[in-house]
Amino acid sequence: MPGKIVSKEEWLAARKELLVKEKESTRAVAALHAELRSFPMTEVTKTYTLNGPAGPTTLAQLFGNHKQLIIYHFMLPPSPETACRGCSFLVDNLPSTLSHLNSRNTTLALVSRAPLPQILAFKERMGWDFPWYSSYESDFNYDFGTTLDKDVRFPVQYNFVDVKETRKGDMPGLSVFYREGDGKSEEPIYHSYSSYARGLDRLLGTYTLLDMTPLGRQDKGDDASPVDWKYHDEYENNIEKDVEV
Repeated sequence: MPGKIVSKEEWLAARKELLVKEKESTRAVAALHAELRSFPMTEVTKTYTLNGPAGPTTLAQLFGNHKQLIIYHFMLPPSPETACRGCSFLVDNLPSTLSHLNSRNTTLALVSRAPLPQILAFKERMGWDFPWYSSYESDFNYDFGTTLDKDVRFPVQYNFVDVKETRKGDMPGLSVFYREGDGKSEEPIYHSYSSYARGLDRLLGTYTLLDMTPLGRQDKGDDASPVDWKYHDEYENNIEKDVEV
């Protein structure tokens, strides 16, 4: 039993106390978001060309006709390694449609270092519709802090701090870009925000729901991460059963 059993009156008193803390947290998050709206940006001066289903695609083209572009750096390296389970769990938690983001002049895409055929094969397996591009043989992931290699970028850094030189490979991260205009002319692109590691937890709607339950996230240990989850097609039966009424 995760919590003690109390009277309805005791429960209500405890709930009101918790509500005060929840409102404090909500106000703190709102203040943080307000700060992000005026956060400084830096111009992207390098031209990045990625590979998509339609062929070579520039970073500018990923915007479509929107002002804002969110990139999730999905850990899928150019090797026989399988796709990151934590990244797969995160993508399962992204919006099922980009229509709402698009209505706010924003779009989203995934980028991985694996060659495009490897990406498309896994995308088909997962049944995702998100735009997904290959940065194979590009500096894109290195420049935005999600691929570590001391022979390419030194000192080795992740999440804005130095890490061991021996640390190498892909890491999870998210980058946000902004531009003026509607893509009809060549406007400067600006890097406005990046987030890594536990900073990505806010994208996990599954955790948001579980955090409201008595059993919580049920992770394995204090330092557990989304890698404890399976690919969504690996769960037993892989069927969502309707609740019998």
